[in-house]
Amino acid sequence: MLRVGNLQRSIDFYTQVLGMNLLRTSENPEYKYSLAFLGFGKGNPDQAEIELTYNWGTESYELGTAYGHIALGVPDAYAACEKIKAAGGNVTREAGPVKGGSTVIAFVTDPDGYKIELIQRTEAAKGTGEDPLRAAA
Repeated sequence: MLRVGNLQRSIDFYTQVLGMNLLRTSENPEYKYSLAFLGFGKGNPDQAEIELTYNWGTESYELGTAYGHIALGVPDAYAACEKIKAAGGNVTREAGPVKGGSTVIAFVTDPDGYKIELIQRTEAAKGTGEDPLRAAA
């Protein structure tokens, strides 16, 4: 779960820039928060989901020192970076080999400052044939 300062802005980023699907939303007026669940497929139990939480009236958060990043496997990190930039996303580390290794990674940052690592996974390209960032183009 990520707490966000503007739910629609974050939904737009995860759907339009990263190509996720908005799976469902809910409102809780009594406790003054809204939720959005996003993922690359149809949702649980077939895949992991990201839960975005908007606490009404809270525009920003300190990210904290315990949070690192979300990691997404992609078939081609170089192409994913190009799609993300074309969609207006912020690539903060261009695709290239990780220091001391050969795995290709990249980093992007969402509108609230959360880091998302893209890890080039050759088996991801062989799997369903779908690029998780397909809708970002």
